[in-house]
Formats: sequence, structure tokens, C-alpha cells
Amino acid sequence: MTRLGVVPSSLLLILLAQGLICAAQTPVQPMTQHTIVLHAARLLDVKGGRIVKPGEVLVQGERIVEVGASVKRPAGAEVIDLGDRTLMPGLIDAHVHLFLHPGAEDLQTVQESVPQRTIMALLAARDDLMAGFTAERDMGTEGAGSADTAVRNAINDGLVPGPRLRISGNAINILGGHEDAIGYNPAQHVLSNADYANNKDELVAVMRQQFKEGADFIKIYETGPDTVNEGKFSTIYQYTEAQLSAAVEEAARVGKRVAVHATGEPGTLFAAQAGVASIDHANQLGEETMRLMREKQIFAVPTFTIFEYFADHAATPAQAAHERQMLEVKVRDFGEQVAAGVPMAVGSDVGPFPHGTQARELVLMVKFGMTPLAVLQADLLNGAKLLGWDAQIGALAPGYFADVIAVADDPLQDISAVENVSFVMKGGVVYRK
Repeated sequence: MTRLGVVPSSLLLILLAQGLICAAQTPVQPMTQHTIVLHAARLLDVKGGRIVKPGEVLVQGERIVEVGASVKRPAGAEVIDLGDRTLMPGLIDAHVHLFLHPGAEDLQTVQESVPQRTIMALLAARDDLMAGFTAERDMGTEGAGSADTAVRNAINDGLVPGPRLRISGNAINILGGHEDAIGYNPAQHVLSNADYANNKDELVAVMRQQFKEGADFIKIYETGPDTVNEGKFSTIYQYTEAQLSAAVEEAARVGKRVAVHATGEPGTLFAAQAGVASIDHANQLGEETMRLMREKQIFAVPTFTIFEYFADHAATPAQAAHERQMLEVKVRDFGEQVAAGVPMAVGSDVGPFPHGTQARELVLMVKFGMTPLAVLQADLLNGAKLLGWDAQIGALAPGYFADVIAVADDPLQDISAVENVSFVMKGGVVYRK
């Protein structure tokens, strides 16, 4: 019996009609322990920071058995020769929004039903997988509640194609905060894109409800709105250090963690003091915040792509100028973070821009100061740790899940190779060839 969470039967019929859910006679997941040998001109050893030539991976069932320039070829194994390409681990996006698409973000909650948005999320998950992202962290459904539980479960049960997912349900926000419905006629009772919590007790109560509905982790809005005046960035914090610490403690009680949207001080410092898992966006990090992040191994997730997209697609020239100034300040601070040794993970904030295009994030992180190897290790090794799949994904190694992609060139020489994915395998299943 499959676990479909909150998806109604009417939605399942729609998905079947669209071919997004596979019928019983054509399951996504293999029924037997199929053996495959992948061969290509090159293979990325991300832990060793080197390219192996040629490269081969022996896959049995959903796991990797052997990796190297040459591997055993058991009798009956299928050999897939990918030619002049580089084999590498499936990419990881630590900050996505499956329930968002390009357009007026706040109106999607108002105009689109949760079933409609769930269909869009399934399409987004498919597009991300086909672009080589085999694992993702969904950072809030933006008003669709725990519908991401159903998406994750459908993927896990082999009903639809998509990445491995860590999901959070709605983000958590204060009344009148960053993602509240502000600027509408109050008499219309426009829904917030987040769940309200205004103190410690409310935070814990909301978190327990979200865990009950299937959340893997908690997403909290810690700052907003953001302003830049004469090159100086500032933002309002939403929760105190004590309140965030209560949230971190409650999550730890059930073996889970907290991630925060936090763009600047003092909110970023409060988050680091509380011991969150990641500080996402991280436009501005003070010296003490960076020290704590190094000490506690709290990851910064810069999300450059969304800032670039907003600057390029602003509604007015004035808004475009504001967004570009915001990006300039962010780039400047990022250089200081890299120099200070702040742990990095890779997340794009995809959703407001088209799903399946977020490999741009790795390109921008190199453009703004990191080496290709450092970015790949941030994406794959740190991403696996952040998502709680350390030693399971993020490298091509025996015992790891067979999440393997192929790109046209050597990503250590040209990071833009990750934007040209021609082969995708997740858990030993070939999704793109």
C-alpha cells in the first residue's frame, strides 16, 4: 500500500491521466537487483579532488558496488557507455521551492488551489531530476501546508520521478513578518504563505504539528524585509536567540534540525548562537557569526541565482536598481565569508525562476570567489551532510546510493559543465539517457 499523504483521489486520477504516476505494469522502481556498469572518459573523485581517466561505476540494485578506472563486469551486467563524458555524483540543491513557479509569488497562494500547486510541484520535481539534481531540500511550500509530504512519499514509493527530498511543509513566521500577506485589504483575510508563531510556546506547538504532518526539518523566517541605503545592508530580525534556541532544542528532541531564512545581522548571529543547521541567503555575516558557523559547522547557503534572477526580471527600473545593489552587497560579503572559512552548501532558491535551470548556482559561486572543486565539494559533500544523507549520497563510492549523472566536460576545469547533464541515474534507475 502506498503512502500518499494528503493527495486526494481526484488528483491521483489527474496525475494518472497525465502520465506522471506510472501504472502498475510500468513501475518507476526496478523489481530485481539489476547489475549495470557505467563507463565514460572521465570520473569525478570529489573527495580526492581529482579526475579519474577513464571512469567506471559498477551498480547493483540501488547501490554502488565498485568505482575506478576499471571495474568488474559480472556476467549478464548491462554496460552503458557514455563516451566522452564525466561521471559524477548527482547534484544536490539545498534550497528549492517545488510549489513555486515564475510569476507573482504572493498571488500563487491566493489564485491557485493546493491540488493545482501539487501538480505543479510534481512537474517541478521531475524537471529538477532531469537536470541532474538527485537530492533536494524543499524550503517551504509557501502556503500549501504539508502537501510536500505527499510529493515526497509519491517519489519514495516509485509513483513519480523526482529527487530524494527533505521537506518542511510551511515555513514559520511571525504575525506581520517576512512572508505574511501584507498590502491587501485586511477584510479579505488573505492567507499567509507561512504558519504563525509569535513566541516560544507557539513555535514548539507549530513545529509539533508540522512533524505530525510529515516534515523532515523546520524552516523559520528569521529576518525581513531587507534594505540597502548608500551601500549599507540592513534587515529586521523576527525571533530572538532564546526563541530560536527553543526551536532548535525541540527539533533535536525528535532527531531533526532547523534551517533559517536569515539575510543579515543581528538575526544571523541569533541563528548561529542557537545552533541552526543552515543560514540560507546569508547576505551579511558578522565576524562573531562567522566564527560560530565555523565552530559549529553551520552551513551558509548563498542562493545567488534568485538574486540575479530578480535583478534581471524586475518590474520597474527602480526595482532593478535596488535588486542589483542588493546583489552587489551580497557578493562583497560573500568574498569575506569565503576568506573566513565559513562552511558552504549550495542552494539556488529555484521556483520563482524555472525549475531545472538551477545549476547556474554553482557557476555563480565560482564567479564570485570559490574554486570549482570547492563549490563541488560544498554541493556534494556538504550538501549530503546538510540533508542528513552523509555517506549515502554526494560521492561515487562503494555502498553509496547509485545517484550518478554524466556531464559533457571536466567540471574541475569548467564548472559550467554541470549545466549540460546528459545522463541521470537515481538509486540505480536510469531516468535520462
